[in-house]
Amino acid sequence: QVQLMESGGGLVQAGGSLRLSCAASERLFSGNDMGWYRQAPGKQRELVARITSGGSTNYADSAKGRFTISRDNAKNTVYLQMNSLKPEDTAVYYCRAQKYGIYLGSWGQGTQVTVSS
Repeated sequence: QVQLMESGGGLVQAGGSLRLSCAASERLFSGNDMGWYRQAPGKQRELVARITSGGSTNYADSAKGRFTISRDNAKNTVYLQMNSLKPEDTAVYYCRAQKYGIYLGSWGQGTQVTVSS
């Protein structure tokens, strides 16, 4: 059974916007932190943004001011609004649940974001 499903990626020009969605199972989503991660070719996966079950957020420096993470607990969905996209944002974006610093569930399929210059 698929526990996470990322969507919303695509090809966009620099300066454009995308909103990524991650639909999760209720069991995985409820009461847990949710994070967005990305992995570019030849690079390690990195944390982009995280939101706690209570709504507190933190961002990578590269994302601050441009990206916004949010969650809809009623829909068991976490979002990543990405504005002012840059070519260096090009990566596969993943979401993952976390509790007490431990990953829960597994990595989803990810969604490809490609930003052209």
